[in-house]
Amino acid sequence: MNDQVLLFRERLQQKLDPMRYEHSIGVSYTAMALAMRYGCSLEKAEIAGLLHDCAKHFDDSEIIRKCRKHKIELTEDELNAPAVLHAKYGAWLAEWRYGIDDQEIISAIRWHTTGRANMTLLDKIIYIADYIEPRRYKAADLPEMRQLAFIDLDETMFRILDGTLNYLGTKNVSVDSMTREAFEYYKK
Repeated sequence: MNDQVLLFRERLQQKLDPMRYEHSIGVSYTAMALAMRYGCSLEKAEIAGLLHDCAKHFDDSEIIRKCRKHKIELTEDELNAPAVLHAKYGAWLAEWRYGIDDQEIISAIRWHTTGRANMTLLDKIIYIADYIEPRRYKAADLPEMRQLAFIDLDETMFRILDGTLNYLGTKNVSVDSMTREAFEYYKK
């Protein structure tokens, strides 16, 4: 483990609540396992997994305020579904506060909540690792998704996005259009 990762862990442990910190560690390890399976950079997977929720300690209104302060463009969809904004602000934090200059890592952090069409390998790994990491337990399809993730990333993306849209549909909440676009892309 390199010194940078140890520093990130130390900073995150100070900022995140204990369960969110443990979740971040779990996503990092799950992302590295998927990276080994699919031939992706272990270092990038570890860092992106570790930092994916680095903005999660702020509430939605504070994230909106910080995005506006730093001139991060917010869409109407994002303002209607502010729970997704921690990913966008987290990507900014990763670059400007954690010193990440690798755009592939920043992208994976940025898209880990909504997904998007034509995601990179690392984007998909972080999106899926966030869903299947060992401390997750609420989704009924977790055992199946955990197995499928090591067989077919695109099918796993489709199935997770489908389940997410179905779940959000029962909650009568706003859904970011990027999630719908990602679903349509992986449906093909």
